[in-house]
Amino acid sequence: MRVPNSVVLPVGTHVDCCQKEEVEEKRHDIMAKITAMLAERKSNLAHFINNLEGSEEPKFYVDQWERLKEMESCTLTILNLVAVNCMDHCDIKKLEACILEHVKNEELFPEVIRVLPPVYRQVEAAIVDIAQSEEMADHGMMDLQYLLSKLSQREHLVSLGRELLQDILRYLHRIGLIVWYEEIKHLENTVFLQPTFLITMFKLLVRHRLVQQLESIS
Repeated sequence: MRVPNSVVLPVGTHVDCCQKEEVEEKRHDIMAKITAMLAERKSNLAHFINNLEGSEEPKFYVDQWERLKEMESCTLTILNLVAVNCMDHCDIKKLEACILEHVKNEELFPEVIRVLPPVYRQVEAAIVDIAQSEEMADHGMMDLQYLLSKLSQREHLVSLGRELLQDILRYLHRIGLIVWYEEIKHLENTVFLQPTFLITMFKLLVRHRLVQQLESIS
């Protein structure tokens, strides 16, 4: 909801735990809840914006107002939910085919038709090589400047500058190869070359009924 022009494909798992007639019913219910959630978000943002604009000293809240307006402008495309049985290889292949079909949709992803300079592919290949090297820690975190120095050691990337590298990292972040939170001050100089590490960490920290689990500890 905070990323401009996001495209989200909801995936319903554990189809094998449902009766056949339940799947369509649950699919409809989930999509209805997502629609309601988006409508509530839009309403809440409009409410907060109106409150700031109507305050006695609106100039004190310019930063908040700009951030809310930025969030309000973020569009979110929700695709039809795909229901899968994760125990069935055919269903996994069906999900893969569905994702690829959507990714090739130029209306959803204009970047698909973008012609990239050769250096983008060279940096991408070099980053994959670094991420898979034995010297790379499991967490896959690397300082931006250090990453630049590592890449610059390669013969065909000697002239690679920081500004160009940042452009390439933005692209690699968008396609999901790496994660780079350049908009977060404390993380702007850190590149995550192993996004799967973040997923594992988030799974440990963000889980169903986490608050209840913590409260149950004496």
